Amino acid sequence: MSDLPFESLTPDLILDALESVGLCPDGRMLALNSYENRVYQVGMEDAAPLVVKFYRAARWSDEAIAEEHAFVTELAAREIPVVAPLVLGGATLHHFADQRFAAFPRAGGRAPELSDPATLEWMGRFIGRIHAVGALQPYLERPTLDIASFGVEPRRYLLDHDFIPADLLAAWTSTVDQALDGVRRCFERAGNVAHLRLHGDCHAGNVLWSESAAAPGPQFVDFDDSRMGPAIQDLWMLLSGSREEMSRQLGDVLAGYEDFHEFSPRELHLVEALRTLRLIHYSAWIARRWTDPAFPLAFPWFNTQRYWQDRVLELREQVAAMDEPPLWSL
Repeated sequence: MSDLPFESLTPDLILDALESVGLCPDGRMLALNSYENRVYQVGMEDAAPLVVKFYRAARWSDEAIAEEHAFVTELAAREIPVVAPLVLGGATLHHFADQRFAAFPRAGGRAPELSDPATLEWMGRFIGRIHAVGALQPYLERPTLDIASFGVEPRRYLLDHDFIPADLLAAWTSTVDQALDGVRRCFERAGNVAHLRLHGDCHAGNVLWSESAAAPGPQFVDFDDSRMGPAIQDLWMLLSGSREEMSRQLGDVLAGYEDFHEFSPRELHLVEALRTLRLIHYSAWIARRWTDPAFPLAFPWFNTQRYWQDRVLELREQVAAMDEPPLWSL
């Protein structure tokens, strides 16, 4: 993967790329918060601004991006509130020079109030609808969220590329190995759970809450991490606080979710395991991108002594959390 994947992405190239698919940008551009890809709000002549995403090279194949686009388009066709890519010239994914891009309608809204039971139930209903569609057929080009890709391989990458400080190497290695053993036990307790097409990164930052009288409620954006996995992956990131608080929040979410899709309580064994895998994967994700100039600027605390000390403590807490009973009694 190139150290400078967006080196050629100049303002002129962005405008030329949009004009190549028949759009008429007016030159106004605003960079939006995105590190994996590059995302811009671009003004249009005599039309509402659009959001344009330029994809990081070599992360997804064209076929994998097309699968994601097809899934989100299918959801939108069923009137599920998602932001689907625009079809321009018969396609949603476009190529210009050495860049790939897609255009989306601009969506507005605020962050959802996850402390409100009614909000959680409302979000649960729509996630249940997303999963009901996601279960209709599998992804063929996109991967599955599993221990190997989100835990074992990231661990190996961090070690092979000498990111762990020498004086913390033994502590970090033993702790991450204990954590992965705990993850495996959680998956064994859960048993054979169903996998379906997920949002994949369903946290509050990827939900826009609209107050519009025409379409109030949540709108789900950025399916870039969509993949196959257990349903609980799209639910646990909505939970926070003490075990009692998370139990109440989960009950609110599932009250809406199960109106549209059945939930297997065995998946509750996976909540802390999936949190653990996300923590390991996140460190390796930043490490893989460290030569991209945007990453040291955005994550200046990464790869410091304090950072890795905190990761050891964090994973030790997860080892203990994974041995606790599920949030609900099964």
